Amino acid sequence: MTTVAAQLGGSLIDGRAFDVGAAREQARRRRLTVLAAMLSLPLAFLWYRIAIGAPFNVFALPSLPQDPFLILLPVFLIVVIGIMVAMPLAAGRSPHVRVRPEEIDVTLDDVQGLDGVVDEVVQTLNTFLAYQRYRDRLGGTPRRGLLFEGPPGTGKTHLAKAMAHHAGVPFHFVSATSFQSMWYGATARKIRSYFRALRKAARQEGGAIGFIEEIDAIATTRGGLSHSTGLRTSHFGSSEGTGGVVNELLVQLQSFDTPAAGVRVWNWTVDLLNSYLPVDRQLRRRAAPYHNLLIIAATNRADSLDPALLRPGRFDRRLTFDVPAKDARRDLIDYLLARKAHDAELDRDELRDQLAQQTFGATPITLERLLDEALIVALRDGRDGMAWSDVQTARLRTELGLTNPVAYTAHERLVVATHEAGHAVVAHLAGTRRLEVLSIIKRGTSLGLLAHGDLDEVYTRSRSELLALIEIALGGHCVEQLVFGEPSTGAASDLAAATRMAAEIVGAHGMGDSLVSLAAVEQSTLGGTNLVGRVLSDRRGRDELDQLLADASARVSARLADNLHLVTALRDALLARDELVGEEISEVLAAAGGGRREIDLRDPTPDQAAD
Repeated sequence: MTTVAAQLGGSLIDGRAFDVGAAREQARRRRLTVLAAMLSLPLAFLWYRIAIGAPFNVFALPSLPQDPFLILLPVFLIVVIGIMVAMPLAAGRSPHVRVRPEEIDVTLDDVQGLDGVVDEVVQTLNTFLAYQRYRDRLGGTPRRGLLFEGPPGTGKTHLAKAMAHHAGVPFHFVSATSFQSMWYGATARKIRSYFRALRKAARQEGGAIGFIEEIDAIATTRGGLSHSTGLRTSHFGSSEGTGGVVNELLVQLQSFDTPAAGVRVWNWTVDLLNSYLPVDRQLRRRAAPYHNLLIIAATNRADSLDPALLRPGRFDRRLTFDVPAKDARRDLIDYLLARKAHDAELDRDELRDQLAQQTFGATPITLERLLDEALIVALRDGRDGMAWSDVQTARLRTELGLTNPVAYTAHERLVVATHEAGHAVVAHLAGTRRLEVLSIIKRGTSLGLLAHGDLDEVYTRSRSELLALIEIALGGHCVEQLVFGEPSTGAASDLAAATRMAAEIVGAHGMGDSLVSLAAVEQSTLGGTNLVGRVLSDRRGRDELDQLLADASARVSARLADNLHLVTALRDALLARDELVGEEISEVLAAAGGGRREIDLRDPTPDQAAD
């Protein structure tokens, strides 16, 4: 015999064959019984009237008064009274949108790149669908709340919809901000109405799933906001405040099994009768039914939520949605390209692997928008499917911005090309970077750019790798000094980037002469200055940062002086073509000769630095 544990195992069970389906069928039969009982009385009365020969004339219209005022006055009074009654009722109405499972076209097969999270979700859905067996035979308590946390666009709402589709129960979607109201007490009433609607749906359908988007809008830590930054103030000058709303939310998350109105009326009647009956003849009260509810909340600011929300019994499980790794991005690319028109060349594994490598840090929605933009590029060229070149063009537009061609003077064009070539040569000589785009086309505020990435996907960096990034940032400044004898203002953003990385080495990562973290000072001081400010305000840290940048500049100048032929080759190619992409950069460097030199990324000795 199959055990309950096996039924609740890794694969998703069919809710129609389990407790949710059984509860839904029982609710349907109860509704039919109630409907039959309600219709039987008027039908019996009508048959009685027909039998005695006095049927009703249902088509006879009542006579109306002749004076129009006697007609309009009651209508006006009804409308006014209706508005006065409806306004307070509407202020406390639940703002959710109810979606039937058959209206949702998202399945778990459409959720890519979240394998670990999906496994947890399947386990939760299985206990949700077989809640009676899990409770009665195993003695467990099904999960009642899931917290989805992670950056925007990582698939939190997408997965919640897929869960509602497979569960086959109503999906109540609500944005946390829609609970907020200008009327005092209305926010709490809306929250109560929302959970009341969920309990009603659970009784009728055997279960219900509620999804609260951006829950941090109403559930931040109590006392963490000032009166002026709390929820909206009412017309009477008072405010519910963060604490009152969070308290109401906490209560509702613990009140899933609140009895329905019919049970409360029955128990009130029983209590009234029992007050007249002896102890040995007392009537039995009805127990509150178990409401099969699952509350899912999503946020990208989980650290700001009130701790009471995160304890077991409320949000039992926290699932983290992170940006997908390379293998997960490859799966996403395969899934998306299977649904979008593309040329045969995009079916090559090496191109898809390259795209997965290029999109480090991309979320699922970012990848989808990238391919949609590639389709737009193809349509502008009169083609019905995207090509590899369209994807690269779309990536330049989405990541680097739209081009904004300007008319450089001849000298400016030469300086910008030399500057960007200096960056590229230093990155090439480092041997740890992949050169992707080298351009002198203006994008945004940047007159030119070098886009480069890691050869492999990395999540931590050593001191030598950070120094290499500093040296790449200083490449433009140093080559201008070598070629033209003085730098230009174009190196300002490069120097700012180099200073920030040097400040991290000295003040945050313990890679300098001291292990004291100035970032800790920043984190413990509300409204403190940034890390760069902390380092520069510390005399020892400032001297060390200044020396680190000076040493890096000396090393870069020496390398560029030995490889000016590579700078010249890239500069001339940029002047001729404006932009080099991918292999075009490598081809220019290879044709220039000299190849890539092996550079020791460790700090050189003073004698080596002087070479």
